[in-house]
This record gives sequence, C-alpha cells and structure tokens, in this order.
Amino acid sequence: MKSSTDDSTDLAIRARADLITAVVLIALGLLVTYLSWTMPRLEARRIHPATIPGLVPIMLGVLLTLCGGLLGLRSWRIEAPGGWQGLVALFGTQQTRRVLAVLALALVYTLVLVGWLPFWAASMIFIFGFIVLFEVYLTDTPVALWRSVLWALAIALAGGGGIYLAFARIFLVRLP
Repeated sequence: MKSSTDDSTDLAIRARADLITAVVLIALGLLVTYLSWTMPRLEARRIHPATIPGLVPIMLGVLLTLCGGLLGLRSWRIEAPGGWQGLVALFGTQQTRRVLAVLALALVYTLVLVGWLPFWAASMIFIFGFIVLFEVYLTDTPVALWRSVLWALAIALAGGGGIYLAFARIFLVRLP
C-alpha cells in the first residue's frame, strides 16, 4: 500500500511532467497553426474559403495550443515540492531508456532510412536493430548476441520480405 507521501511525490512528478508536455504541445500547436496559415490558398482556382487546404489543420493547431495552455495552467497551479528532482530521477530509469531508444529508432527509421533506402530494406534494418537492441542491451535478462543476431536476421528478412510482398505485389501500393 502506498503512503500519502508517495502519492504526493507522484502527483508532484506528474505535475512537472505535465508542464513540460504542455510546453511541447503549445509549441507543436503553434507550429501547425503557422504552417497551415502559410499553405497556398488557391485563390486563382476560385476555391471557396471554407474549403481551403489547411483549414482543418489550422483548427487542430489552435485547439492543440489551447489544450496545451490549459494543461500548462493546471500543472503550474499544482504545488509540487520535489517534483523537478523526482522527474529528473525518473529519466535515469530503465523504462525511460527503453522509451528513448524506441523514439530514436523510430526517428532514424522515418527521417533517415525511409527515402534513402527502399522501403523493404529500411524496414529490415529497423526490425533487425530493434530486436537486437531490446534482446541484448535493453533487457533485464540479455540473450547471447549471436543468438539474437540470428533470430533478428530471420525475423527481419521475413518481415521486410513480407512487407514488400503484401504491399508492393498483392495490394499494388507504391512504397517509398
């Protein structure tokens, strides 16, 4: 059973995490709003103002900014003694390393591999790297490297080949 001290510490950490999340949401909402506002309006094609490209994204950007502001206001008003220290300590945990590893792998996959390599090859590399990283390095009970590499290679070949076969050949989707 948790004590009231643990509950107040958890609340303080969540309040500070919500404050950081609010800043990110506000920044993202403002960016979406700006990019939507600067989209071509297509006046030369006599597009009705209610159907312009960017209308829905600009509304979503404004709403995202508003929700981020409300979250920030709520988390700012919560008294959170020790919240920042607890949040910083939370970033040193194994779970945080795993989340950051997934984020890094996803960013490398989407921003580097896709577009530079054929989609099936990028997917193979992503699957292989993901399996090896999480079976050997970011686990509580590591598997032998050679075993993980063989397993990851088999899964990556089957996954990448399956992706290519299913989408490019069966569904006739043009892959990047």
